[in-house]
Amino acid sequence: MKRNDHGESPVAGLLLAAGGGRRLGGRPKALLPYRGRPLVEHAVRSLREGGCERVYVVLGAAADEVRARAELPGCVLVDNPEWAGGMGSSLRAGLASLTAAATRSAALLTLVDQPGIGPAAVARVRAAYRYPGTLASASYRGGRGHPVLLGADHWAGIAADATGDQGARVYLGSRARDIVLVECGDVAEPYDIDTEEDLSRLDT
Repeated sequence: MKRNDHGESPVAGLLLAAGGGRRLGGRPKALLPYRGRPLVEHAVRSLREGGCERVYVVLGAAADEVRARAELPGCVLVDNPEWAGGMGSSLRAGLASLTAAATRSAALLTLVDQPGIGPAAVARVRAAYRYPGTLASASYRGGRGHPVLLGADHWAGIAADATGDQGARVYLGSRARDIVLVECGDVAEPYDIDTEEDLSRLDT
């Protein structure tokens, strides 16, 4: 992969970790325990081990507690005071921070509550980057999922369409023919930690 002018990968990791866990009794998802540490640390590690040298982490619910308890050295921590409005606001905050930095040409988007997605899937989708107009997505049995690679040429359009809990879904849906699908079903499981029943998946 071509490096940028700073000698670094043009693809940054973008982790949305602002959720308050409404269906989990109000437990912030970033702080859910996983293998003895906060879940957000696992998600950051997956991005880094998958090749994203710089990782942007969008925080919202219990942001101060996440900063105090989680070890996130070298990450760019982005506060989203509007996190309760849904994933769209967190995506907008993350893309705004990336745009202001102007050092990356694509964002590799993941969600904090998908621990079944690890470095292998990150690396595969990241490898699909070609230029700032690239759009790529992990594929699971023919359906799109995370990680999603968003070339910088699309950031403004994605931010404009990101409302409520939609994230990039509307924008990507309108450009389905342009998306490079990367099969990841053999290396990742795209389940979410949304309910009390889902918490059992964190025991593995």
